[in-house]
Amino acid sequence: MKNIKQFALGTAVALGVGLSGAMTTAVQAEDSNYVPLLTYRTGPYAGSGIHIANGMHDYLQMLNERDGGIGGVKLAIEECETGYNAQKGVECYEATKGKGALVYNPYSTGITLQLIPKAGVDKIPVLSMGYGLSAAAVGSTFPWIFNVPDTYWDGASVVIKYIGEQEGGLENLKGKKIGYIFLDAGYGREPLPLLEQLAEKYGFELLQYPVPGAEMQNQSSQWLNVRRDRPDYMVMWGWGAMNPTAVKEAVKIRFPMDKFIGVWWSAGDDDAAAGGEGAKGYKALNFSGVGPDFPALDDIKKLVVDAGKSSTDASSIGSTLYNRGVLNSVIIAEGIRTAQELTGKKVITGEDMRLGLEALNLDEARLAELGLKGFAHPMKVTCEDHAGSNPVFIQEWDGKKWRQASDWIEPMTDVVRPLLEQAAAEYAEKNAPWPARTEPCPN
Repeated sequence: MKNIKQFALGTAVALGVGLSGAMTTAVQAEDSNYVPLLTYRTGPYAGSGIHIANGMHDYLQMLNERDGGIGGVKLAIEECETGYNAQKGVECYEATKGKGALVYNPYSTGITLQLIPKAGVDKIPVLSMGYGLSAAAVGSTFPWIFNVPDTYWDGASVVIKYIGEQEGGLENLKGKKIGYIFLDAGYGREPLPLLEQLAEKYGFELLQYPVPGAEMQNQSSQWLNVRRDRPDYMVMWGWGAMNPTAVKEAVKIRFPMDKFIGVWWSAGDDDAAAGGEGAKGYKALNFSGVGPDFPALDDIKKLVVDAGKSSTDASSIGSTLYNRGVLNSVIIAEGIRTAQELTGKKVITGEDMRLGLEALNLDEARLAELGLKGFAHPMKVTCEDHAGSNPVFIQEWDGKKWRQASDWIEPMTDVVRPLLEQAAAEYAEKNAPWPARTEPCPN
């Protein structure tokens, strides 16, 4: 694999935190906005993490090359290798926060949970896009944490809603068996409270199949139990090497793939392709664009990838996880742009960035202006709602590529929002004295 590179102000600079935790120095120029990217290109989750890292980096670098940055100010981009390890993630945070960091993207629920108490103290927002602590959507309790466009509880509610539609209505879930295979970590356990409540409400049996992190590539026992239990549907909350292994095991026991649905982090091209022809019909949630046919991605290919300013293989542009990384950086960039407009400043701080994220309004017109028409559902953040509970869609693997297989599906906000507020209150009580919100809302 090519060495990881950082591009700050158009100049390539070596970077990264190795297993020793030592980081090469990178100085932020006074006329730049510094964006650290916590990534993992090594370890058991690298198969997924590399695509995410490439998408995040390439979009921001494209803005430097095409537009001179944002608002006339270049972006200083620096990656820090975490290996998806919470301790390494915190080390990356501590090593970079003093450089004028505007926002952190942990790309790990475990790392996110470690950074939540730090964000308000250090005045640097955390963007956990579609992952992390679901309760962080409650902005009155978590003014520094953002999980736009959706929480895991939103995603879990969409899966159950979709399954209900396949059965002719949610009332027909009574007596059904829905299996839940998940990475046995904070990430995989996060949706369980909602899934358990929905099981009780609609009368289906929730069968749990936890996969230890050390056993992601050895799931034979879980899938033997699936074959024994014969669930009507399987839902997967996997990441990294767990996903392709699960798809292969499902094919091996001849589980009907059209009734196997992954979360948006189990939607990688490599995940589905691992099952060969037998994986046709595998489904997954998604909230980012499918395929490479967007003008902004053309600009990335021309100005960054083809120009040799990226470690991305051009053939991966447009893949699900690459596009997910792009969307993550779109939210970062629009947060910076909005903060500049709100404050009148070109070089902003983490406090300014929080204002920008809390006033984020990525509507259809703006997406089209960015060269990303149809790339995502319009999303808006408010003081009260840091996720938005935006619609997601189902995509299906046709044996070679993903295709959109449903319209946008609204989460069950009537069920999810009260649970989020309850969970936020419980978090604050458990971590007392949790500071009351003092941050003003954007104008």
